[in-house]
Amino acid sequence: MSGAASDPTGASAPAVPDGRNRLIDEVRGLAWMALAVFALWTFIARPFYIPSESMMPTLIKGDRLVVTKFPYGWSYASPAFHILPFMRGRLFGRLPERGDVVTLDRDGEELIKRVIGLPGDRIAVRGGVIILNGVPVRREREAPATLPIDANLPCDTMLERQFQAVGPNGKGTCALPRYRETLPSGVSYDTIDMGDFGAGGYDDYAEITVPKGHVFVMGDNRDESADSRVPRDNNGLGGPIPIEALGGRAELLTHSYDGNGALWNPVSWFTALRGGRAGTSLRPQAAGK
Repeated sequence: MSGAASDPTGASAPAVPDGRNRLIDEVRGLAWMALAVFALWTFIARPFYIPSESMMPTLIKGDRLVVTKFPYGWSYASPAFHILPFMRGRLFGRLPERGDVVTLDRDGEELIKRVIGLPGDRIAVRGGVIILNGVPVRREREAPATLPIDANLPCDTMLERQFQAVGPNGKGTCALPRYRETLPSGVSYDTIDMGDFGAGGYDDYAEITVPKGHVFVMGDNRDESADSRVPRDNNGLGGPIPIEALGGRAELLTHSYDGNGALWNPVSWFTALRGGRAGTSLRPQAAGK
């Protein structure tokens, strides 16, 4: 007589998954999750990290923001990871507006700049002033952009050192010359101009006409941005960029780190947060708003 109990209903007991099957299920679940994140970052929105000074004072190194991927349609530059070579055409393509802050592809590297000129625009720069379709863009001197010095913003480049100062709290600041620029549509934003010697001397740029299917982009930090004014052999963009190179539009600052955090120290993830930057819109401000 067997010691095993039998099921009076005659139904067999459900199979218990072994360790190998459980591992396969876990891997499958992680793969689907990774695919969902890839799709979200490619077609809807993705996070972006600011690694340089080229967009000061709007964006500073250590800022984290959200970039939407759908406003201009999709192209080879849309995938979350730059894995595709340059290809002509955009799916549901639309032109950006002047003043939009955009991400773009340069030989597999993702940059962030501001759109200044659209197809057909005549654009030049004279003494740091943009000449758009023959008319100087309005530019007004403002109080210095006073940014706290920290590990991500040491204010120690050749151009920046002269603007180091001490704030009322006794801490170091970077008091950079700031100008408010207003485009013909009425949208405006702050720029930095430290003098007629930055970006390799590109405060003057001979007039060109932006070709069809291209846009002209510049960094808000006009003296430390290798953008459309700067030749390719000087690490710049070498003129207007094709609209296919646009990856998305910058929308909102989510948070910012001063560079003093450490991955192994969770407490520092909070103490290294910069105050007052979270929730800042990156859409250019229209007149009267």
